[in-house]
Amino acid sequence: MAVAIVKERWTGQVAEMTIGLEPKTLKVGGESTLPFLPFEGACPNQPVVGLEVWDMEPEDWPDILKAPYGDALADPATWARKCVDFGADLVCLRLISAHPDQKDTSPEEAAATARAVAEAVDVPLVILGCGSEEKDAALLAAVAEALAGKNALIGCATPNNYKTITASCMVHGHSVIASSPLDINLAKQLNILINEMNLPLNRIAIDPLVGPLGYGLEYAYSIMERARIGALTGDKMLAMPVVCLIGSETWKTKEAKTEDNQEWGEQARRSVLWESLTAVSFVQAGGSILILRHPESLKQCKNHIAAMTRAKE
Repeated sequence: MAVAIVKERWTGQVAEMTIGLEPKTLKVGGESTLPFLPFEGACPNQPVVGLEVWDMEPEDWPDILKAPYGDALADPATWARKCVDFGADLVCLRLISAHPDQKDTSPEEAAATARAVAEAVDVPLVILGCGSEEKDAALLAAVAEALAGKNALIGCATPNNYKTITASCMVHGHSVIASSPLDINLAKQLNILINEMNLPLNRIAIDPLVGPLGYGLEYAYSIMERARIGALTGDKMLAMPVVCLIGSETWKTKEAKTEDNQEWGEQARRSVLWESLTAVSFVQAGGSILILRHPESLKQCKNHIAAMTRAKE
């Protein structure tokens, strides 16, 4: 006796975003169903996975995370090339040195670094500011101009600085990451404000903030899942691809950083699994762009996406 599969009937769709330049463009979003359920709707694009690069050598990364990159950590362009060699779909440059509590790098210096990384690799770029809202407004405006025509994804725009960042991305041909702190209503409100500046919806990505395994993952998961369901039920202001900045959250945890707790198992395996499990969880919640730090986590996440895609074909 044949068993009929009950199917949801969705009326909405996630906007499809293109980042990068030919022949290495990436398309994300475009789904008209929940993740990995192609029998219910379209799943035209797989999630993409990138690795993070800093514009300064990290001082607080554990050795297990620094080791795969070696001397490349001293030069962002070399580091970016190494990420591509590891199989990253894209490179995410974080301009951490520009923070007033770090080196307070000028917007001009940051723009030069971004340009050097763009010239070093041919994969799409995600550019993140330093985390200071006021500094990021000037910083990302300069970077957007330096990378004019590169079709990068630039962020993060917040309610306090979105106007400057959005205007710069509109002028120079980039897309924007809109960041709001684990609140679906705030995320929707910021998307509306950015769209009202005439930036098309398919050039906005949502950063809802994420929590790593054991530190709020389930709450962040529920926010992302609600956003995806909102998009599929017709809410265009939630119908954007979701960016998950996983590496920066995972490697804050004591489980990833601590070396000498034997009860937790070997650190090399434990820390990579902590990042990988966080990543694949958010893939299931609807994450479209995942930014990691360890190349082995990248490999495991990409293998999971490939396996899920094959299983559902």
